[in-house]
Amino acid sequence: MGKRDLALDLFRVFKTGSVRRIDKPAPTRRIGRTTDPELIADVLSDLIAEREWDSGLTEGNLFVTWASIVGADIAAHTTPISICDGVLTVQTSSTAWATQLALVSSQVLTTIQNDPTGATIEKLVFFGPSGPTWKKGIRTIRNARGARDTYG
Repeated sequence: MGKRDLALDLFRVFKTGSVRRIDKPAPTRRIGRTTDPELIADVLSDLIAEREWDSGLTEGNLFVTWASIVGADIAAHTTPISICDGVLTVQTSSTAWATQLALVSSQVLTTIQNDPTGATIEKLVFFGPSGPTWKKGIRTIRNARGARDTYG
């Protein structure tokens, strides 16, 4: 394989609106006429494969099926927030739940990894609810202690 002309690749991206990776083969032509109807499942699976949305869909399925994966009791007190570089961040309803889930995180992690959704999670991070904020309004003072700074 020769050198790639980056300017030509960039021009093609702007012209077509899609990026085709060099190491992937071009999509195959369908057999039959172009006016023949196609199954929507085939069209969607081709679109997902072409745009490489597989990992995003598996992560989305993890968020949707969270209650069935971890169970109703844990799901009632937790909410998955984000997945970044294989780390799933989960917010809990209290710090007690965050502490207890951190202690059994290895079992929860194996449950998530064995789930057929296919999300690749390597680590879990649990945190409790955010504390009260003393910041009110648009004007605040840096390093101020909030309402406590007037108590003498």
